[in-house]
Amino acid sequence: MTNVTVVIGAGSIGQAIARRVSAGKHVVLADLREENAAAAAKVLSDAGFEVTTASVDVSSRASVQALVKTATAIGDITGVIHAAGVSPSQAPPATILLVDLYGTALVLEEFGNVIAKGGSAIVIASQSGHRLPALAPEQNKALALTPADELLALPMLQPDQVTDPLNAYQISKRGNSLRVMAEAVRWGKRGARVNTISPGIIFTPLARDELSGPRGEGYRRMIDSCAAKRGGTPDEVGALGALLMGPEGTFITGSDFLMDGGVTAQYWFGEHFQ
Repeated sequence: MTNVTVVIGAGSIGQAIARRVSAGKHVVLADLREENAAAAAKVLSDAGFEVTTASVDVSSRASVQALVKTATAIGDITGVIHAAGVSPSQAPPATILLVDLYGTALVLEEFGNVIAKGGSAIVIASQSGHRLPALAPEQNKALALTPADELLALPMLQPDQVTDPLNAYQISKRGNSLRVMAEAVRWGKRGARVNTISPGIIFTPLARDELSGPRGEGYRRMIDSCAAKRGGTPDEVGALGALLMGPEGTFITGSDFLMDGGVTAQYWFGEHFQ
């Protein structure tokens, strides 16, 4: 039987992880925009991978279910890389919550129903989730366990509560890591694993949108003040993804890995807080 890696969000990070973990597997590349999936498929095909493209809107259950059907028709789903999302400069709060929070919950729910034994998934969260102050235990539980279709009805997510795109993004990404921790319990019953990676500023087209957007100065300040003194590369995220999805990561599930060059450390404990 063919083993399948499903990549949702055909950008630089999704591709970088897929290249590291998909040798000998069939890659299903899905993106909201067909042209993005096609461009990524050409790069991967030219590098020797067998690739099928699909379009998916992660905020639509029917669309995610159609992607599951496409992938399972090819073979056993042994890997899922969920890297789709919108950033604070790209969308208003409601859209960010719909795509980044609800969309991720949908993907985890639907793919958790079909993931093969021994399979593994990575969800790309963000350092932003680590800059949100601690939530109340009941809020953590709600973000982790509320059924996907009831998630956006939570009182803490209403428009009068979440008014800023950055706050919506932070809550979404905190929610992603909490949801993955909860889903790891369910996935474990199938013999599968799921983790989040929370990257900092990784040089992708999305990051360049942010650097040239209204928060660009703040992002440049983050880079200048952090321990690494630079942004990251998709290949560095790919290396961590390969560890988590590969044979050396089989004891790791339900975990979140912050990789931001020290930006969060600087934010909470840098000189300006002393």
